[in-house]
Amino acid sequence: MRMAELSSAAGIPVPTIKYYLREGLLPPGRPLGRNQADYGPEHVRRLKLIRALLEYGGLGVAAVRELLRHMDDPGVAQGDLLALAQLTIVRRDEARPGPHRDEAERIVAGLLERRGWGRLAGHQAVRGMVALVATLGELGRADLLGVLDDYAAAAQVAAEGEIRVLGDVDDRERAVEVVVLGTLLGDALLAAMRRVAQADVSNRVYGPPEDC
Repeated sequence: MRMAELSSAAGIPVPTIKYYLREGLLPPGRPLGRNQADYGPEHVRRLKLIRALLEYGGLGVAAVRELLRHMDDPGVAQGDLLALAQLTIVRRDEARPGPHRDEAERIVAGLLERRGWGRLAGHQAVRGMVALVATLGELGRADLLGVLDDYAAAAQVAAEGEIRVLGDVDDRERAVEVVVLGTLLGDALLAAMRRVAQADVSNRVYGPPEDC
């Protein structure tokens, strides 16, 4: 198919497709002549993945380019690819040096040990956990850490369910899409469900609000 047909099939404007080509996100088509190329179904699928990563995944062009490079590299094992896909959406939060960070590192290390997650101590998300725990300490709300193990247990259940959904990861593009978008949307869904659960528990413990 030509560029116009590719645009129609993918639902993406021609100028945007040309931009993706220039940025190295979309592989070039098969040359047919001067300024002409033929594109196939694989280009349509790749375009939809690029759009999903950029628009719904909230990733930058550089991050998407790097992720796609790993996806197209057969030398990158599936497990490594999934780990790289997850790392592209992990926030790079760092706790400020000081006693609150030192205490947060101790608390998080204890949690990792209790959950059997000690081998993941170097994961970027763990540094994010330390930053959040340190922030609670700075705000004088260390009491909220009493539910840390409950959060961890809920996260374990959610993660096991997500891995079941992922299923066969021989399809590398599908695996990347599920990991990136599934994680982002899953985070939002869990947050929404938590709000509903909080309202339910609050109503049962303290009674419903007066305007209900």
